[in-house]
Amino acid sequence: MSDEQESLLEFPCSFPIKAMGKAEPGFDLIIVELIRRHVPDLHEGAVVSRTSKGGKWVSVTVTIKASSKAQLDAIYLDLSAHEKVYMAL
Repeated sequence: MSDEQESLLEFPCSFPIKAMGKAEPGFDLIIVELIRRHVPDLHEGAVVSRTSKGGKWVSVTVTIKASSKAQLDAIYLDLSAHEKVYMAL
């Protein structure tokens, strides 16, 4: 069975990717830059940032048009490898 057959998603599809890290200036730009390596045509309004109640953490959600499981896997690998990303969902 191929990766595409094993996926529960039907591609292409709209897919939200969330990354969390410390609330530092430019964190959202780092996330967008990492995702743009795999999705160069992010649309206006694709990025939403939310700071935690205490202001220490920030979550950045980027909604993309995913074209394959391999694309999503590559994005998550890049996000997880970055030292400023605490968690990627």
